[in-house]
Amino acid sequence: MTDPRVVDAGSLSADELLALIKSEGRVVVETEFLGSEHEVVLRFDGDTFYCDTPTRLHKHDDEGEMRACLEDQGYGE
Repeated sequence: MTDPRVVDAGSLSADELLALIKSEGRVVVETEFLGSEHEVVLRFDGDTFYCDTPTRLHKHDDEGEMRACLEDQGYGE
């Protein structure tokens, strides 16, 4: 397994992130929260999208839910 692509939060659009997640299986987003750097792993297993944050796992059943999460959390521009 290759290392996942690492991107900065907000450097790609939600659509660009979704395309990467679907083509590569997982993408790491580096983000800042409360003054600290964090990594969020965005994954797709072919059926379900996942956002693995330092504190919880979000699951999304479809692309629309995942897009909304990417935009709401600031992972996509």
